[in-house]
Amino acid sequence: MRRRHVPLRTCIACRQSKDKRELIRLVRTPEGKLVVDETGKQNGRGAYLCRQQACWKTALQGNQVSRALKIEIGENERQVLQAWMEKLEE
Repeated sequence: MRRRHVPLRTCIACRQSKDKRELIRLVRTPEGKLVVDETGKQNGRGAYLCRQQACWKTALQGNQVSRALKIEIGENERQVLQAWMEKLEE
């Protein structure tokens, strides 16, 4: 029996490689909007973050999200990401 290939992705904050399904994907859509992609299949440039508040805080305080997605993050988008971060475990 063959083992299935498990795609690995790297968290932009802590730089650890993990299974793609363990991470949360942020997407810059072709229209230039920043979206949290729960399915992991949305069209656009993606970046991944762990499901831990520490990684989200690090990424939002620095410019990791902006750099990875090659966009400037506005205040509205930052508030959406902050709301997502508060839902996550410590």
